[in-house]
Amino acid sequence: MWTVLALYKFVALEDLPQLQAEIKSACLENGICGTLLIAPEGINGTIAGPSPEAIDAIETKLESIAGISQGEVKRSGAEDKPFRHMKVRLKKEIVTLRAPEADPTKQVGTYIEPKDWNDLIAQDDVKLIDTRNDYETAVGIFDGAVDPDIKTFTQFKKWVAENMDPAKDKKVAMFCTGGIRCEKASSYMLSQGFEEVYHLKGGILKYLEEVPSKESKWNGACFVFDRRVAVGQDLEEAPYDLCYGCRYPLSEEDKQADSYEKGVSCPHCIDTLTPEKAHAFRMRHQQFIREAEQKKSASA
Repeated sequence: MWTVLALYKFVALEDLPQLQAEIKSACLENGICGTLLIAPEGINGTIAGPSPEAIDAIETKLESIAGISQGEVKRSGAEDKPFRHMKVRLKKEIVTLRAPEADPTKQVGTYIEPKDWNDLIAQDDVKLIDTRNDYETAVGIFDGAVDPDIKTFTQFKKWVAENMDPAKDKKVAMFCTGGIRCEKASSYMLSQGFEEVYHLKGGILKYLEEVPSKESKWNGACFVFDRRVAVGQDLEEAPYDLCYGCRYPLSEEDKQADSYEKGVSCPHCIDTLTPEKAHAFRMRHQQFIREAEQKKSASA
């Protein structure tokens, strides 16, 4: 059983190359896999360890560097190793919006605890917005939420400009997977003149962990960026796979379609799949199979 740690913290960081080397070394020493992003504005990522003790060691390290306990830190489990490698990447932003005016270290919306979220979104004058991408909202969404239908988070600015009005939309509530995107989105909304901006503290993952299923306003599962693909109530793994051609989450119904070929295509990308891409994806999939067989033989 692997322990998965999802975290982020907006905090001013310096000497990033040195931090990169220091963090990666500590992760490798403890058998950690996953991806961490570090930027001048903070740290963000999801990692996994082969034991709770291994994750404890890294969490202590990251606390000393970035004070992650003051941000969002969530643990869950995975039956199998959820990531192939360990990566620590330097970025300009830990969540890319390309809007300098959106600075959560200076201003951010009002945090709403999961236990109070249902009461907030039940109010008639609250506009509920999902800040995630379209392939994520396809798996699950809150009752009554507006789906901007965006491909990337950077498109959120254009959607706000075309669909939102500070004079009309007096109360705005936003949510995302773990809290980081809606935290930055709330900072952006405030910079655009919106006065009452709320966001779900800890994101959907924290809501699914803390709010009982009988009280939940969530429909479906929550897409996650690891091999689990999606999780449901109490963060249990949900029955979804990933199309390695287009990275779209696939239901059991999707996998029954004639257009589905494992590792190559699915109903969401078959119309744009060229013969060249299909060949490359098949070669890649065969390589994955060979590697898995070699590991199985080596451990036998």
